[in-house]
Amino acid sequence: MSSARIVEIDEISAGIVVPEPGGFRFFSAHPDYHLLEGRIFRSPRHATRAAEELRASRRTRRQQH
Repeated sequence: MSSARIVEIDEISAGIVVPEPGGFRFFSAHPDYHLLEGRIFRSPRHATRAAEELRASRRTRRQQH
């Protein structure tokens, strides 16, 4: 079985994903990624992609204000 993996975005530890039946559960390690807390992803890569998208959406919102 797989073990927990760190999800890093731009050298920031966004969180970890832990394998469980049905996928990988995300646990945030940084407050910017708390919206992903507890979500289940098909793979660590899917969790990383969601964290990248969250970061990009926050950048866009900051630039608009």
